[in-house]
Amino acid sequence: MGTVFQEGRHAGEFLVSEGMGSISRGTGTIKAGAGKLQAGSVLGQITADKTFVLVDPDATDGSQTAKAILYAGANATTDAVRATLMVRLCEVNADALVWPDGMTDAEIAAALAQLADPARFIIAR
Repeated sequence: MGTVFQEGRHAGEFLVSEGMGSISRGTGTIKAGAGKLQAGSVLGQITADKTFVLVDPDATDGSQTAKAILYAGANATTDAVRATLMVRLCEVNADALVWPDGMTDAEIAAALAQLADPARFIIAR
């Protein structure tokens, strides 16, 4: 048998719909040290430096609030990187979102509610 390859997540594969043009998208900086993040990763924003990391419900630096979803994979293992983010007015497939290990169902529900806030209006289906 030949070599088995596992395909990673594709850019935007979590999207159900988005607003016309680029109204749903924005850009942001993924914090250095955040690691390799997959498309569909739910992000929080650190208040002090405005960088993005995986949402962390136990944090107190701003990243405890879900603010955006990473459009395409990004490698911020050693350096900060600019990335395209879904920041408003879109529908996403809840089953295709990427969460940090250990998040509970209640924490995920809270983060989805934060994304659905009228300031963002990112709706998970």
